[in-house]
Amino acid sequence: MENFNEKFKPLSFDQEAEEMLKPLSFDREQQIQDDFVPIARTISNDIKNKESNFIFFFGTADSGKSVILSSMLYYLKSHAGVLRPKLGTPNSKEANVLLSDFFENIRQGILPGRSTRDQVTRLDLVFEPNNKSKKVVPIDLTFLETSGENHNEIRRGGSYHSSIESFLNANVPLTFIIVTSYDSAHKEDSLINEFLDELERKGKNLKSVNAVLVISKWDKSGRMDVESAEELEGFISDRLPMTAQRINTYGLSKSYYTIGSVQNSIGQERVNLLNLSTAEVLSKWLYRSITGYDLDYEGTFWERLKFSFTN
Repeated sequence: MENFNEKFKPLSFDQEAEEMLKPLSFDREQQIQDDFVPIARTISNDIKNKESNFIFFFGTADSGKSVILSSMLYYLKSHAGVLRPKLGTPNSKEANVLLSDFFENIRQGILPGRSTRDQVTRLDLVFEPNNKSKKVVPIDLTFLETSGENHNEIRRGGSYHSSIESFLNANVPLTFIIVTSYDSAHKEDSLINEFLDELERKGKNLKSVNAVLVISKWDKSGRMDVESAEELEGFISDRLPMTAQRINTYGLSKSYYTIGSVQNSIGQERVNLLNLSTAEVLSKWLYRSITGYDLDYEGTFWERLKFSFTN
């Protein structure tokens, strides 16, 4: 824009000319009209970059959601292939920082911190399996992690924060990882059912939804694994009877989870023996539920023949 004084420069600088060219008023208070209400810009809740597979974690505070997420990502990156931030997404830089923190901390036994309330931590990633079969393809994965305090807000008919609602209402492929811990599962049976009710109200058909119930912190049982499938079934039926009915009626998946041996040192829990066996199980379940193929799929006859020559 041209300079105002240059565009309207008076012929003379005498007082009369200055008075003639003086603007009517620069008093903002006089310009405001009491009967005028401006229209605010609309804030869009549309989900950007919908072309992905979205994974939504449900669980209260201290249930272990962040631990499960970080150890799954570590397994995928260190044992199953290449995991990298998806280029061109709005949060690719933030995702890279968070991934670096996850991977550096987990090998030092440092557990991830709690998520920020009223905010969805979104990680847009690309996973490229190291399996050479053409059936085992690279996939986009968008992990969504939220604060446990926000999940408590849906108790007794409450509602989620808008940041979470926007994802649950969006028309995107969603996988749900429902987390409750070994030592507090009996307190969360009703809340998990309220969450499942919420999904049905939002049009999610539980008979076809992609979901898994995960009992975290299984190491607190004194074991790193279960003796049999019946042991896990018995735990869920005993501690989560209403959830067990929903899981069995709709044929949803269930599993247990542990990150390994955890010790409390100076008021802070640290991992002193990392166990990725359950991270492997859940990661493979996730990949198969999305693609229909196992991560360790051996390939077609011709692929297996080709692999035998190349190896």
